[in-house]
Amino acid sequence: MAEWFEILDVDALDTPALAVYPDRVKHNLAVLKNSIDNLDRLRPHIKTHKCKEATLLNIAAGINKFKCATIAEAEMLGMCKAADVLLAYQPIGPKVNRFINLIKQYPDTRFSCLVDNYTAAKYLSQLAVTQQVAINVYIDLNVGMDRSGIAPQDAFDLYEKCASLQSINVIGLHAYDGHIHDHDLNIRAEKCNAAFKPVEDLVKQLRSAGFNPIIVAGGTPTFPVHAARQGVECSPGTFIYWDGGYANAFKEQAFLTAALVITRVVSLPDETKICVDLGHKSVASENVLDKRVAFINAPGLKPVSQSEEHLVLDAGKDHNYKVGDVLYGLPHHICPTVALYERATTIENNKTSGEWLTIARDRKINI
Repeated sequence: MAEWFEILDVDALDTPALAVYPDRVKHNLAVLKNSIDNLDRLRPHIKTHKCKEATLLNIAAGINKFKCATIAEAEMLGMCKAADVLLAYQPIGPKVNRFINLIKQYPDTRFSCLVDNYTAAKYLSQLAVTQQVAINVYIDLNVGMDRSGIAPQDAFDLYEKCASLQSINVIGLHAYDGHIHDHDLNIRAEKCNAAFKPVEDLVKQLRSAGFNPIIVAGGTPTFPVHAARQGVECSPGTFIYWDGGYANAFKEQAFLTAALVITRVVSLPDETKICVDLGHKSVASENVLDKRVAFINAPGLKPVSQSEEHLVLDAGKDHNYKVGDVLYGLPHHICPTVALYERATTIENNKTSGEWLTIARDRKINI
């Protein structure tokens, strides 16, 4: 019997290739749904898959709220008629006009975006008035990521000022804690709760002033912590395909590997080394060499070097690898790996079954 990852008709698949296993994607969606008390509290980030087919599987599973990072991702969600989409980014410059065009082009979807300063919010308001649209915004909070957002203790005034702007609807708070990724869930929970305490204080302050903010918090690492809270929307993303990094770090989460990179041996440079067609352009390479990809069917291979189109691996003396052999690679970081491929080949019952186009990897689809 073939292993779950094996592709029986792999001889017809050119490499390097991204392979997605839809049955495992469905499993991961089921695990996600069973991990929370209310589906309405799920707002998964689509940055990992960037495709219509995975989005439609989410919607079929009863998930109707989403988070994304680019206008193209937001448009893809609009094309899928997603009910509620948060662009988890503060639109600046021409992106503001593109965002307004999204709102007009896809009226079946409620779009919102982030702001973390009054200047940006005021500019949004001015264009919204001119274009005769209303823009929904969340105040972006910095809870320790130190990337964007305003400190929670300084956010009340911004929330109040933005709420007074014409054509701007301030509907909530966004608190991403991507800096918290300890392997030990207890330590992760302790840090997550400490980072979230100022947000809870802010929510109390806002409610006492008559506001009723929606709170969107966390990603995949802190999902189990935020899922246990009441009234907080959770935004895991990597869960849908999973990867080597998260599988190793967050063992308490029962998601399955659902995407691999398929590569072939293209050369045997010396008696101990093999070279495969999996370069920087084919697998995320922001991490150190030994944290880029591992091979499910060849766990003993050790990376030696990588360039744009090649990865050299040490196979040891007297190895049996030959040119043309196929390796099944588990990326350490699946999200930027997916963005390197214009399409994924789907694998069902150990055979290729179709393609999922990664249409939202582009910076622009239509708008």
